[in-house]
Amino acid sequence: MYSFMGGGLFCAWVGTILLVVATATDHWMQYRLSGAFAHQGLWRYCLGSKCYLQTESIAYWNATRAFMILSSLCATSGIIMGIMAFAQQSTFTRLSRPFSAGIMFFASTFFVLLALAIYTGVTVSFLGRRFGDWRFSWSYILGWVALLMTFFAGIFYMCAYRMHECRRLSTPR
Repeated sequence: MYSFMGGGLFCAWVGTILLVVATATDHWMQYRLSGAFAHQGLWRYCLGSKCYLQTESIAYWNATRAFMILSSLCATSGIIMGIMAFAQQSTFTRLSRPFSAGIMFFASTFFVLLALAIYTGVTVSFLGRRFGDWRFSWSYILGWVALLMTFFAGIFYMCAYRMHECRRLSTPR
């Protein structure tokens, strides 16, 4: 059980750090604009070496930002529950901490999937036509890696929960 929780905690830390970095950085998309390289993120866009805040309130950026923030919050609360799962104090008999941590990581995975799906759909269908020479960049890729890490953290915590439940049910009362 502890090895699963340890693996889940490792994946959770890495996934949460990647989520925060992906959300905060401005390299989601790179493109050429009038012969100069430009890149943009969720909060800023940069032309050459000069960066500007995204002041337009465009729905897909707002949705992507919101889902990335929600995903980071779920992952952070999952880490807190995951750390508490190592403590053997059973203050809640009906609520299993590994199960709760796993649910929070699956919620984080769902939110980051929504954010990346919205961003991908709009970028490919709208911005891809607007900028001829463009590509997704490393912040966007970190989002997908964070999705995998939070998903595997959820899997590890669910396995820990199942092992704990099997042991609890097999012990004679």
